[in-house]
Amino acid sequence: MTKLILVDGNAAIHRAYHAMPPMRSPKGEPVSVVHGVVSMLLVLIERLAPTHIAFCFDRPEQTFRQKKLVTYQSHRPPMEEDLSSQFEKVYDVLTAMKIPQYSLAGFEADDMIGTIAQCSEVDEVIIVTGDRDILQLVNDKVKLYMPVKGMSEGKIYGDAEVMERLGVLQKNIVDYKALVGDPSDNYPGVPGIGPKTALTLINQYGSFHEIYKHLDEISKSTKAKLEKGKESGELSYELATIVKDCDIVFSLKEASAWDIDAPEAMKIFEEYGFKSLPERVKKLGQKLDQNMQGSLF
Repeated sequence: MTKLILVDGNAAIHRAYHAMPPMRSPKGEPVSVVHGVVSMLLVLIERLAPTHIAFCFDRPEQTFRQKKLVTYQSHRPPMEEDLSSQFEKVYDVLTAMKIPQYSLAGFEADDMIGTIAQCSEVDEVIIVTGDRDILQLVNDKVKLYMPVKGMSEGKIYGDAEVMERLGVLQKNIVDYKALVGDPSDNYPGVPGIGPKTALTLINQYGSFHEIYKHLDEISKSTKAKLEKGKESGELSYELATIVKDCDIVFSLKEASAWDIDAPEAMKIFEEYGFKSLPERVKKLGQKLDQNMQGSLF
């Protein structure tokens, strides 16, 4: 059985930055994020037993969402230098481990994940992120692994868990966000429509667009809000929808070639002055090699 783990690289880096104590290399460079991301990766491999691994990242260029709405994510604070300076280090370590990374100018990591998750050549896809937007991708084959207190206490989300968490089915997440908006990404939805009204409308009519086909059946005050906020709702619908057909070429072969204890990676750990991490990596690498040999006989 083939199992692909898709990691939201930006989410992993931010989680590592805030979870790890400051660490510096012998040269004085910040390296705590590298240590944290690798530690997370070890936990994921042990818990989820993937056959394939890939990371997806945001790009610094303006995205199509920011072009459509200049205030999209505009309230987010600038990235601290100690954090931004470690992205390249993480890329280098993942490359040394032969783990492919995907990004595309004009799009977000979510869109890379949404596109790769459509791969028909794998039996199961598990997306690793704390971003609830990704829940819209969940289906019979695609699941979400969301950290609870940490990677080691994460929870797998399928359709039932999405309903339990959000109160809507996976297929209606974008409809819901089109109506209520998303403060974390800074788009409004339909002004005046709150969560309770949104859920009632979706449950009754099935989708955002179907609601607008039945305006005459809706109460006068709610109808007025929907009519006035239609354009805002349609824009929010577009912003909330994860793209599933980005112009990237996903290589299943490359995603299967990962090697966490590759010599190039171990050399980087030594340069960064990591003490216990290299031994943890070696131990897991040896365990994986033994399991692989055992499966051959």
